Amino acid sequence: MNEINRRQFIGKTLYGLGSAAVISQVPFESFGSHPAGRTKHPLGFQVYTIREMLVKDFAGTLKMMANLGYSGVEMCSPSGYISSGFEPLVKMKSGDMRKIINDSGLVCESSHFTFGELKDNLDDRIEFAKQLGMSQMICSSFWLPKNATMSDWVKACDQLNEIGTKTKKAGLQMGYHNHHMEFEKIDGVLIYDELMKQLDPDLVKMQFQVAVISIGYKASSYFLKYPKRFISAHLADWSTTENKQVPVGQGVVDWKEFYAAAEKTGVKNFFVEMDLDKFKPSAEYIKSL
Repeated sequence: MNEINRRQFIGKTLYGLGSAAVISQVPFESFGSHPAGRTKHPLGFQVYTIREMLVKDFAGTLKMMANLGYSGVEMCSPSGYISSGFEPLVKMKSGDMRKIINDSGLVCESSHFTFGELKDNLDDRIEFAKQLGMSQMICSSFWLPKNATMSDWVKACDQLNEIGTKTKKAGLQMGYHNHHMEFEKIDGVLIYDELMKQLDPDLVKMQFQVAVISIGYKASSYFLKYPKRFISAHLADWSTTENKQVPVGQGVVDWKEFYAAAEKTGVKNFFVEMDLDKFKPSAEYIKSL
């Protein structure tokens, strides 16, 4: 399971910056005492891109994000993401983790899990999700090899449907998160469209990675094409002139169209996932909507 390359669009995190130095530069009162509550749609963030800071100062990093205008955090399962730098959090008790999250002014409704841990250790991962107060468990990808056939993708869908049956019985919604790889074609068929056919609409909802706008796919189009199939989205933006990631609102995504489609079709949670310097201007822009 190779988690190191899981972000084709996002790129490398800001490893060169010390967490203390970065936190000291963030204005803690940027949005007032309860900034996130002022947005029409609750705004969350995914921890992956700031994982180095998070594992060094879990409480401090979460408080920093709350003061930037975020009300929700989407975790990565520490035991499933050991190779990606989350090992220091493995020994933290779930109850302690939840308390720190809540004391920071955040809630954790969702987390990413690797396909491997969902297949091999599902009962334990369900318990972890419950102890953190989650309602959603997201499979971060199937991580199939580049030479995988469509039959391999279909088989993985069948396995995730089975996993979704078990999480549903436990009161948790299973979801699937796309990367750029799902928007490649096999024998002329778009992999993502095949996933939408094979994944059970009730057992496995979808989390759309808006970053695929960089290769021409719009989240709003998929929300409208498959209503009620999406429960959440990862927010990012893209500049076609600079050919790089930019804060939400500074790129080619039509965010008014995005939120209108999301509201119409039942998307519930929104998580910004970009490099550290993009979080503040992204929150400011979304708040302005």
